[in-house]
Amino acid sequence: MTTVLVVDDSSSVRALLVHILGEAPGLQVIGVANDGEEAVRMAHELAPDVITMDLHMPRMDGYEAIRRIMQSCPTRIVVVSGGEDRAEVDASFRAIEAGALVLVRRPYGPGNPAHESTAAALVRTVRAMAEVRVVRRWADTRRPEARKLGAQRRLVAIGASTGGPTVLRDILAELPPGFPLPVVIVQHLAPGFTQGLADWLSGASGYPVEVLQEGTPLAAGRAYVVPDGRQPALGPGPSCKLLHAPPEHGMCPSVSHLFRAIDPELRAATAAVLLTGMGKDGAAELKQLREQGALTIAQDRASSVIYGMPGEAVRLDAAMLVLQPSEIGKLLARLPTEPFPSPVSQI
Repeated sequence: MTTVLVVDDSSSVRALLVHILGEAPGLQVIGVANDGEEAVRMAHELAPDVITMDLHMPRMDGYEAIRRIMQSCPTRIVVVSGGEDRAEVDASFRAIEAGALVLVRRPYGPGNPAHESTAAALVRTVRAMAEVRVVRRWADTRRPEARKLGAQRRLVAIGASTGGPTVLRDILAELPPGFPLPVVIVQHLAPGFTQGLADWLSGASGYPVEVLQEGTPLAAGRAYVVPDGRQPALGPGPSCKLLHAPPEHGMCPSVSHLFRAIDPELRAATAAVLLTGMGKDGAAELKQLREQGALTIAQDRASSVIYGMPGEAVRLDAAMLVLQPSEIGKLLARLPTEPFPSPVSQI
């Protein structure tokens, strides 16, 4: 039985979450907290498996509560966000930075057409997070020599899921200004958080990040996050497309689609990276890229919140290198590169 502590200052939201989680087989709500101070105290007293956390509360907000809980009694925390405005989305990613695992949309109430789907998403997320390790260990790794890693690179493609935002931050923070390659990212997120992720990554890493737009040429020195509900296709040249294609591995966008939809002319010149996440999304396609000449990298077990995706890549022998996040960024920064064709330079 997975035990859950529900934290929210709204009595109606608390009641909704308790009803949804309490009715779900295998879940048990063992407490409710009205604000961050109560959340910290009850986390110590009850030791729940998972905490669902509101962010905007009196006395102590959710961000500070997460920080204190992760310092004193590390617990799996799911941020339940309304996500209705920019401030809410920004706060959600600050919560991830403080130690929360994942964001999920606040379920709609009974009678709303989206009630069942949003309630199911909450239950599914809480169940999945109950299996996640809380404490992270950062492994020591030897730095590989970039000059020994083969051909020049023209594109970086990265796939990530649970635990990915902070890992992406650490990787991008290692890239220098004027890094000569575009970086394209698929990060599994709840719908509506893509722009917030791009904005947060830009500020937290110091590297320019934007949401990928249909038809916008990819440019060197920038990172692009694929928007939710679309599947990407990259190349030829600096072109990109956003397709209305079905989910893969239950995800849209999916890492598998990203890796598979890199134009043949770019595959051998791609550095492809698979990061922390549940399941197998992107692992088989990473192996295909390796076979086609790409440099392929997986995150190491010790630094992964969930070792599903990178672990499957390692099992398939899809990854040439297995590294912790900061070493991935340092390696990318030192790769032999062929500057990506810039739309500005072609004018």
